[in-house]
Amino acid sequence: MIKLTNVSKHFHTRTGIVRALTNVSLEVQKGEIFGVIGYSGAGKSTLIRCVNLLETPTSGTVEINGTDVTRLPKHELLAIRRKIGMIFQGFHLLKTATVYDNIAIPLRLMDVSQQEIDKRVGKYLRIVGLEDKHDAYPSQLSGGQKQRVAIARALAQEPELLLSDEATSALDPETTESILELLLTINQELGITILLITHEMNVIQKICDRVAVMEKGEVIEQGRTVDIFANARHSTTKRFVNGTYHRELPPSLLRELRENGPVVRLSFVGESTGKPVLAAVSRQFDVSPNILAGGIIQLKQEKIGSLVVHLQGEGEETKKAIAFLEQQGVYVEEMERGHV
Repeated sequence: MIKLTNVSKHFHTRTGIVRALTNVSLEVQKGEIFGVIGYSGAGKSTLIRCVNLLETPTSGTVEINGTDVTRLPKHELLAIRRKIGMIFQGFHLLKTATVYDNIAIPLRLMDVSQQEIDKRVGKYLRIVGLEDKHDAYPSQLSGGQKQRVAIARALAQEPELLLSDEATSALDPETTESILELLLTINQELGITILLITHEMNVIQKICDRVAVMEKGEVIEQGRTVDIFANARHSTTKRFVNGTYHRELPPSLLRELRENGPVVRLSFVGESTGKPVLAAVSRQFDVSPNILAGGIIQLKQEKIGSLVVHLQGEGEETKKAIAFLEQQGVYVEEMERGHV
């Protein structure tokens, strides 16, 4: 559906060149929800704006359904943009227009017939749950309702691809949850591919099939969401993942425990979740597992179990125990700092 190959974007400023993106490559498959996460300044917004060419890449290619859109003349690019919907953090609603008109005006500019406009506005207001807000003005709506209108406006163009630029970051947790559920419904029932950017790992956790992690304009890690949560490699990715568990060990306690064996985080996915592996460790090796913390997180389609365990024992025995755990399909990460 979307393929970015070695995309770079540089901005020339008074103080020099700002390298917003550097050789970014990723693919978004048709029908999936793909998330891009990173801290402020990572290049996420520039990346998503390069997909529909609101920003033109300095170098690299952007393909949509096999067509390199960076090489298209304006009239052909316009036709492709009409199949790409976009929703923003700030809603971008016209304050003096009703909900109906906020959705209808872009369709009028596309020369859609009035009969078809009425049909689409009604259909997509039903989908976002705002049938009764047809004649309301934005000032009469809550933040979540405004975002639902913005989503209905994007859907009314009947796009194949929906781009979400921090669409939930201005919303409270309960409203965020409802918007994420709506995006899931749109993806599953309408078959629309979604590419979203966010700085919130809970957004990735709840609805994304795959994820790319960005830092300083580069993609530092990407893969299936379940693999990233279970076995993050890069330190930045680990910070995002660890933040979903909200657990810390005091550094002094960690240092004390490690004098008698490693402290490890065990992640259980799939078949490994049903195995009594810690009981087996204590039977087969001269190691005493001590569970320090644990929890389960629900991803879009799978659950991941996580335990923080002190493997008390001598070096060779604990190494054998860790190797055994890995053979059983458990992801093992030795903890070196207090954040687990």
